Amino acid sequence: MMDEAEVAEQVDLKMLRTAAQRARVRANAAKWDLDIAVFAFAVLIIVIILLFQGIGIEIIAVAAAAGLAMVWLAGWSRGGKLYESFYDEELTKLRQQSRTTVKEAVEETVDEKVRKALRERWQ
Repeated sequence: MMDEAEVAEQVDLKMLRTAAQRARVRANAAKWDLDIAVFAFAVLIIVIILLFQGIGIEIIAVAAAAGLAMVWLAGWSRGGKLYESFYDEELTKLRQQSRTTVKEAVEETVDEKVRKALRERWQ
């Protein structure tokens, strides 16, 4: 049988994993915001302008690849920052839920013990 410390440790690990998973999902959904889309559109416009100016395709390809790399890097950086903030937020929510659940369980068991003691006393 597991003691209370092992159970608390497993619950805490599960809580950490759950918070990480929720934060990752939220960060992935939010990292491609309007700023990143505008930046990608600007790269596209630059490539089109370079094409119409008669610049060699090798230079345009390098410019497009560099622009896409910068878009990816900006999104990745934003995702990392969002992940950290969402992780802290999710962990706080889960800890509050855990405390509420434990508090309710303790109150329930205390209430049950009091009822049992009263029943025994009156019988």
